[in-house]
Amino acid sequence: MKQMTQCIVLAASAVLLAPLGLAAQAAAPAQSPDLTGIAHVAFRVSDLDKEVNFFGKLGFEEAFSNVENGRTLEVFIKVNDRQFIEIYPQDDRPRPLGFMHACYESADLNKLHDKYVSEGLHPTQVRKAGAGNLISSLLDPDSRTVEFTQYMPGSRHMEDRGLHLGDRRVSDTLLGFELPVTNLDAAEKFYSKLGFDAEKDGPNYRLSIPANPDLRIELHSARANDQPQFLFSVDDAHRAADQLHHAGLKVQRDNKLVFVHDPDGNSFVLLETGTRNPRRLIPWKKW
Repeated sequence: MKQMTQCIVLAASAVLLAPLGLAAQAAAPAQSPDLTGIAHVAFRVSDLDKEVNFFGKLGFEEAFSNVENGRTLEVFIKVNDRQFIEIYPQDDRPRPLGFMHACYESADLNKLHDKYVSEGLHPTQVRKAGAGNLISSLLDPDSRTVEFTQYMPGSRHMEDRGLHLGDRRVSDTLLGFELPVTNLDAAEKFYSKLGFDAEKDGPNYRLSIPANPDLRIELHSARANDQPQFLFSVDDAHRAADQLHHAGLKVQRDNKLVFVHDPDGNSFVLLETGTRNPRRLIPWKKW
């Protein structure tokens, strides 16, 4: 298991999350191009079967996959009806393992594309992806891909609504993630242009979006062997830790936080937020 090399901090003030943490996403007006939440995060992994099995131990189910000539190109793991985890295998050109990109949802991707172009950004042309949704992308200051999508009627994601939402899911919401960057000021300016609200927090920046203020992305200066961490909400940290332990995973609990790693060492943090009280995002701690 890889040790995390630093502590990251998310919002310290109380925030009230709607059921599934997605009310703001679902309620976004159709005419608005603004970002409404995280649609998915993507990873390249060393072994697809082991990775699917890992997420299965967290209670997340495979919704569907893209297969070509008998070879699986991509697997879609479902968090909720609007959030997925995409996992890709190594191919004939070995590439770095781990986090590949985050994808954000918009209710009108064509308008969002035009807005970004008017602000001097260079997103790719909007196109229909293999699963049937609209997609566009651009590169951040660290040359990482940032994707944007609009869920479309008839797409595989929309056809899967209400399915693969098992009771064993350790969480029903991807709250956000921590992202190491080489230049904090450049990253802050970039994400501000995308429509994020950036709040300085000591040496770091916390990002949210007006349509979904509960979303939290933490930017910090990259250090040696840094990797992102991904934050999910749980009702009870002790119960979540027990569930994962009984599933055969190595976990560590620190009060309201539970830490677990996938087979390639990607780090996932489960935060106890409760079911009825205002949910409070608190500091993550290294281990």
